[in-house]
Amino acid sequence: MGSLKPRQPGMKSELIDLTALEDAFGHRFHNRELLEQALTHASYAREWESQNAAGGTATLAPDNEQMEFLGDAVLSFVVSQELFRRFPDYHEGELSKLRAHVVSARHLLRPARALKIGQFLRLGKGEERSGGRSKSALLTDALEAIIAALYLDGGLEAAQRFIVESILEPELAEVHKLGDKQLPVMDYKSALQEAAHACGRPQPRYVLVKEEGPDHRKMFTMEAHVAASTEGEQSFVRRGEGSTKKLAEQGAARKAWEYLQSLKAGSAGGAHGPTSESSDQS
Repeated sequence: MGSLKPRQPGMKSELIDLTALEDAFGHRFHNRELLEQALTHASYAREWESQNAAGGTATLAPDNEQMEFLGDAVLSFVVSQELFRRFPDYHEGELSKLRAHVVSARHLLRPARALKIGQFLRLGKGEERSGGRSKSALLTDALEAIIAALYLDGGLEAAQRFIVESILEPELAEVHKLGDKQLPVMDYKSALQEAAHACGRPQPRYVLVKEEGPDHRKMFTMEAHVAASTEGEQSFVRRGEGSTKKLAEQGAARKAWEYLQSLKAGSAGGAHGPTSESSDQS
């Protein structure tokens, strides 16, 4: 299949636009045609074929549909690898849920819009008239095709860098900011240990307080005990619940870590945590 040649007025400026897009990716394409194909919607390719056929030249034109397939696979692999590495304590189900969240079309739309991919799409006249440049499906499909283009042109390293910096880390930060308890995105036990050490406190201890429910629906309550600091800050305890001991520990660690952060920011109102407290679900 040959590459598409410019046929529309103003297409020359696309070269400048694509250079700007490459800058956003942090990758200069050795084969620019891969990026052009990733941005080519099927409507544009079919119109191009029709015009050439009318002129007596039957030529197939590449579009981005196959590249979407490859890009989706590369995206899923990179996100899976990163989550596996970042969250070693999480069960398969938790990792799968988090991956599904990150790679969903709904959440791929944010980076696609941030990159202004719609401005660079090659669309057929009908798709252009129907507002194709702002259609969610076209934007996310093109983003996956771009991932494939990066992979084919620069290897896994280029694709991985883009996925981690532009998709994974921003989405994990967003989930963390919103405090979604169903999608834990931070190893709070490690974070709490580091925070405690930084302010002169011993390593936190975890104590099982309660275990209830039938075997197939267990609920655990764990306490995170944070000892007093060398500077006189009082000890405190935070509780967490979960369907496993690890999840309950993470919940308790999260509350303890957040409390230490509030102390660090001077927003604790001068009051140090009590030596014990009832479990709260916030």
